[in-house]
Amino acid sequence: MQFGIFTVGDVTPDPTTDRTPSEHERITAMVRIAEKAEEVGLDVFATGEHHNPPFVPSSPTTMLGYIAARTRGLLLSTATTLITTNDPVKIAEDYAMLQHLAGGRVDLMMGRGNMAPVYPWFGKNIRDGIPLAIENYALLHRLWREDVVDWEGRFRTPLNGFTATPRPLEGVPPFVWHGSIRSPEIAEQAAYYGDGFFANHIFWPKEHFIALVNFYRERFEHYGHGAADQAIVGLGGQAFIRRNSQDAIAEFRPYFDNAPVYGHGPSLEDFMEATPLTVGSPQQVIDKTLTFREHFGDYQRLLWVMDHAGLPLDTVLEQLDILGGEIVPVLREELDAKRPAHVPDAPMHATLKAAGDQSTGDVRSGV
Repeated sequence: MQFGIFTVGDVTPDPTTDRTPSEHERITAMVRIAEKAEEVGLDVFATGEHHNPPFVPSSPTTMLGYIAARTRGLLLSTATTLITTNDPVKIAEDYAMLQHLAGGRVDLMMGRGNMAPVYPWFGKNIRDGIPLAIENYALLHRLWREDVVDWEGRFRTPLNGFTATPRPLEGVPPFVWHGSIRSPEIAEQAAYYGDGFFANHIFWPKEHFIALVNFYRERFEHYGHGAADQAIVGLGGQAFIRRNSQDAIAEFRPYFDNAPVYGHGPSLEDFMEATPLTVGSPQQVIDKTLTFREHFGDYQRLLWVMDHAGLPLDTVLEQLDILGGEIVPVLREELDAKRPAHVPDAPMHATLKAAGDQSTGDVRSGV
């Protein structure tokens, strides 16, 4: 079971002080948060990709490459890589390069993005979002697995005898998650390739995401990748933690009420009731998180967003101390004890390489 954090990299005023960090401050804070995640025993740090204010992470590979050099075991990921507006050739090469620099500590999450203006900035039409996601990933999948690619599609110029460089580390492409909050087509795509499906269920009621995850599981089994309960599922989470719930709610409420995504909407209490957001004590976070398994079955990755809505860096680092020191150890023990032996862990470079080596050995020995 992997536990980690993801950041959307928003530059948001602190509603309690009216101070807005500079872009430089926010970028360096994201690096410090990644370092802290490793220090407190978390497994994964993931960054979003955005190309518009008030967000700063426009170049995830640059940031993750820098973090790779400052960490030792932290798995580096995205949340998400825009498969629609990025050229799949550039994705193939950028993330293979990052994979080499990080010693295999890389996977990525593909997503369409939810910012409509981004599409025309990169010469695309948002009405083509689903077809772009399907075609671009089909090409990316081949570029990482075939040394020479001939290809022709609808949305980019053809490729003739093309080789993406560098090749994936040890011949093992980075593992891919497909992130979605509303599109069964993306769940279908994840199932078709046997990839992971990340249901970032932090904004909408759980019933919507239960249906998406169940659909992905059914299609994963349909395509012959394993039983439905062996499908690779990731979930999003949100938390704000203090020793008692009253202090947590009082401190977090102004940030929630003014958050750029969900501020000025449902009340904090209503939002906590409908979504994974937990504002309270460590035990309350543990108890609510344990209900995710009841809703979604056994899953392999949980990523919390902890640094949004203008929360100051010192507060975020305090939150990570509690998350890594008191909450994740309990969740690891509980969830690992409940997971059946046939349900796999989240794929990592070493396990994917071992599986590939075994497959090659079977072919060579005639098995």
